[in-house]
Amino acid sequence: MENVQAVKQRFGIIGNDPELNRAVEKAVQVAPTDISVLVTGESGVGKESIPKIIHSLSHRKHGKYIAVNCGAIPEGTIDSELFGHEKGAFTGATAARSGYFEVADGGTIFLDEVGELPSPTQVRLLRVLENGEFLKVGSSKTQKTDVRIVAATNSNMVDAIEKGKFREDLYYRLSTVEIELPPLRKRYEDIHLLFRKFASDFAIKYKMPTIRLEDQAVDLLLKFRWGGNVRQLRNVAEQISVLEHDRTISYETLKAYLPDVGSNLPAVINPKKRKSDFSNEREILYKVLFDMQRDINDLKKLTMKLMDTGDANRVREENSTLISKIYSDRGPHDASSEAEETDQTVPLNTMFGDDDRESQDVEVLNIPETTLEHPAQKREDKYHFAEEIQEEESLSLHDKELELIKKSLEKYHGKRKDAAKELGISERTLYRKIKQYNL
Repeated sequence: MENVQAVKQRFGIIGNDPELNRAVEKAVQVAPTDISVLVTGESGVGKESIPKIIHSLSHRKHGKYIAVNCGAIPEGTIDSELFGHEKGAFTGATAARSGYFEVADGGTIFLDEVGELPSPTQVRLLRVLENGEFLKVGSSKTQKTDVRIVAATNSNMVDAIEKGKFREDLYYRLSTVEIELPPLRKRYEDIHLLFRKFASDFAIKYKMPTIRLEDQAVDLLLKFRWGGNVRQLRNVAEQISVLEHDRTISYETLKAYLPDVGSNLPAVINPKKRKSDFSNEREILYKVLFDMQRDINDLKKLTMKLMDTGDANRVREENSTLISKIYSDRGPHDASSEAEETDQTVPLNTMFGDDDRESQDVEVLNIPETTLEHPAQKREDKYHFAEEIQEEESLSLHDKELELIKKSLEKYHGKRKDAAKELGISERTLYRKIKQYNL
């Protein structure tokens, strides 16, 4: 069995990243067997190299190797391309045709972008994997084939299975061994090495001096996210090699070839600080509502104590901390100057934001003075007042909730799913609220 470095040199694979080396090592190990392999990784990472390694190091190396891009073949003709068809099987089928599985008998088929296969083709492919049998389009005669299948995808297959776009049983048959290639941004030490290799190749191809990067340009090259991976890096190297007259590339020159360089630079984020406090309007509104509810509850407590005792001085002394907190919540307004206006009480109307200095404490709350003078009086008024506060509070929250729901529905033109996502609730809950508020 060949070692990893020899295989990489043979197939032109550049880099020394441990994950890349592990992927090549797994390809070398499974090559002598006939088990199916699924190659995963982002677009542009070089997944097409792995099936070539597997085929070249297997006992099928003298058989045919066919690469099929499943995403590039129209859905109506892909069955014919893969399995062949009989004459007259469909309009335009003027002659019988052999498919890839028949032609590649004894060899290897590489199914690139296998996640794009339509459902009927997935059923046919599953049958080939299970017993090597297939039917041509328009034929009832079963044919046998001895083909090794290596598939590749840049899709999240688990998500595709959950959404019903890919068969779970086919996924497990394809991924007997799964080989994942890392994205270029994780191969930090390989980025400049690859760029230099591409620059050298294009210099030879176009018969011109090799381009070189200044130190600042190298730093930019390493910090860029490279969403298109190795393919994007190669394209950038080719563009610069062809278009730039100065063969020493500066930071500004390289930056001009990198799209949206500011948004593509990776940010080092502390996981503990990923969520900013109240990052959107909905969260800010919720915070305001919760703070209002807390302050109202505090005021209710003070009011009930005042009604029980009838002694404003005593309530002020026993709840000085709570009163100070309410004052501090009001902002920069100076409460101390108001307290100096009387030697006996802190006017409750100040706590409610009323600047009428001549009004009495009790009058602000609409409580008869006899309530304070005769604490043994019937308590119906006290409970009635508390109920009014509670009713007013609930009504406020009701209005805010109704307003939020209306805005979300208007924003998404009545689409409940999008509106529910915006509000942070389930679609079922939103539907119940819509019925409740008769929207």
